[in-house]
Amino acid sequence: MSQVPAYKRILLKLSGEALMGDDSYGINRATIEQIVGQVKEVVELGIEVGIVIGGGNIFRGVAPAAAGMDRATADYMGMMATVMNALALKDAMTKVGLIARVQSALTMQQIAEPYVRGKAMQYLEEGKVVIFAAGTGNPFFTTDTAAALRGMEMNVDIMLKATKVDGVYTDDPKKNPDAVRYQSVTFDEAISRNLKVMDATAFALCRDQHLNIKVFSIFKDGALRRVVLGEDEGTLVHC
Repeated sequence: MSQVPAYKRILLKLSGEALMGDDSYGINRATIEQIVGQVKEVVELGIEVGIVIGGGNIFRGVAPAAAGMDRATADYMGMMATVMNALALKDAMTKVGLIARVQSALTMQQIAEPYVRGKAMQYLEEGKVVIFAAGTGNPFFTTDTAAALRGMEMNVDIMLKATKVDGVYTDDPKKNPDAVRYQSVTFDEAISRNLKVMDATAFALCRDQHLNIKVFSIFKDGALRRVVLGEDEGTLVHC
């Protein structure tokens, strides 16, 4: 099997829920170590890696209290949750010998650098992993949209959406055992078939800017490596 990567620079979108493992909220240490181990594998292949992280695992714990809140206030709380996750990711990466930098769309000088496109590009070229925190820095936008924006700004070759399911299926594979995984699907087909790939705003951005998306399961050992080597893993959403 070829060991030549299919991509040079990737943007990995991780949901906050991915860090929970089987816990009801928070960060599961074994899970974050497994994810970081997969990232290390592809960095060692020479891939430049940017990561956008969500905050659902932390925000879930305060969601009932946020239910009656002003939407913008609740969204800012969610952004701060992503910063906590980014710091946890960076710490786990440092422990396995990776050099990581956290750039936040909200100014938090004591714990993270502000997001600066040129600096982030420089870090990627130097082989450092760049973790983009605080979403877009604006309320009313999801971290999926932040991933689409950062992916375009970093000129990545592809956006990798890491989920708990190993691709996009014809139906919910948990409910329908006959559901079939798409190997690839176009943006227009995904829309017409109402396939929930990601947030609609992010999806439209990727389609309009011709940024392909690969949906795969981060919980399958070696899946990230197989994706960047161009093997049949997950579902490719393309123009």
